[in-house]
Amino acid sequence: MNRFKFFKEGIRNLKTVGTVTRSSRYLCDKVINHSKIHQARVIIELGAGDGVLTKRILKRMPDDCKLIAFEINDMFIDTLEAIDDPRLIIAADSAENIQKYLDDHNLDQVDIVYSALPFSVIPKEVANSIINISKSVLAPEGEYLQIHYSLIAKKLYEKIFGKVEVFFQPINIPPAFILKCVKE
Repeated sequence: MNRFKFFKEGIRNLKTVGTVTRSSRYLCDKVINHSKIHQARVIIELGAGDGVLTKRILKRMPDDCKLIAFEINDMFIDTLEAIDDPRLIIAADSAENIQKYLDDHNLDQVDIVYSALPFSVIPKEVANSIINISKSVLAPEGEYLQIHYSLIAKKLYEKIFGKVEVFFQPINIPPAFILKCVKE
């Protein structure tokens, strides 16, 4: 999907897309670089969008790793389905149903959750539920990495995970923060 199509879809569905620009390669690489992707066996991506981060995850994750990519936008799902990689499982569903997809694919604990969900426009109860579910499926020392465009929601992650590390990526439109949490 090109940038213009992404922009049009972002404008049309801002409440579910959360932005009008796709993540830059610099942001995608920074998110991945702050994780232990080389050790992962199961990865979840929340809000996979048009697959810009998905493709970079697939490039860097181990051959025996599985990636479950959650996305609810039909146009983005069509784009994700064009990615030809047997390690990718596309979940055209709410991120609240993570456990169902783990059960369906006989996967237990998750090593990494990457999220670009627009929690600033998602109802607070749903956001809390998704983050708590994500934490519950993480293995001990599992990592949760969230992309945000402000630090307003940082307290939410501190409440659920405790410690939150923050990284900044200025080379993105808009500049972005990465919030990293580790399950103790």
